[in-house]
Amino acid sequence: MPFVHLFRRYLRDQGLPVTQQRELIAEVVFASSDHLSVEEIEEQLRARGERIGKATIYRTLEMLVKSGLVAEHDFGEGFKRYEHLFGQMPVHEHLICTECGKVTEIQSPELVRVQEEVASRHGFQAARHRLEIYGLCAACQAAGRKLEWEGLTCPIETL
Repeated sequence: MPFVHLFRRYLRDQGLPVTQQRELIAEVVFASSDHLSVEEIEEQLRARGERIGKATIYRTLEMLVKSGLVAEHDFGEGFKRYEHLFGQMPVHEHLICTECGKVTEIQSPELVRVQEEVASRHGFQAARHRLEIYGLCAACQAAGRKLEWEGLTCPIETL
């Protein structure tokens, strides 16, 4: 796997041991184009005949995130998801289906322009931004699922 050597170099630079378990976890993450959960990584490792505990997976993912090779996302599911940063759209946003959990990456030059305009208007130098849009994907809509609104309602509407 071409990107594992970058992780190996990061571990050495940090004075951390390069272990086969860490490399196997990195291989799973780098080989996927999905946003993987710890459980999904563990399942893929088991499918390869590897038995690596969740604690080791969590610690390795933390190192991958600190290395800048992997991004960590919290899509409000009660757990985090991870994606490698190689071959991804440079700046991308996420559409998250609240029904099936599907994550779709989108790229929007308009959003990048809005970020730059808003930052400039406030004398702010932006380094990055994150936009997550939650709702129903086309497949869930076609299956007849409906959006369930959660949270506060307007008190005027309830009178």
